[in-house]
Amino acid sequence: MSGLPSIGSRECVKALERAGFHFKRQEGSHIIMRRDNPFAQTVVPTRKTLPKGTLRSIIRQSGLTLDDFLKLL
Repeated sequence: MSGLPSIGSRECVKALERAGFHFKRQEGSHIIMRRDNPFAQTVVPTRKTLPKGTLRSIIRQSGLTLDDFLKLL
């Protein structure tokens, strides 16, 4: 299991899109991404660099493992 990379919100959104998520809406500086089958929804804050805890939470909410997420980057 690798450590968490230091990535920004753009890279995170692109990785989630590769995992089957699509842009639902944006409220202020938060992008809401959704996958319909199996259902999952997560919020990605717009930042140059996402804090490690926030990135870990996004990965957990998406239903992906850390290794799967890293392969999508």
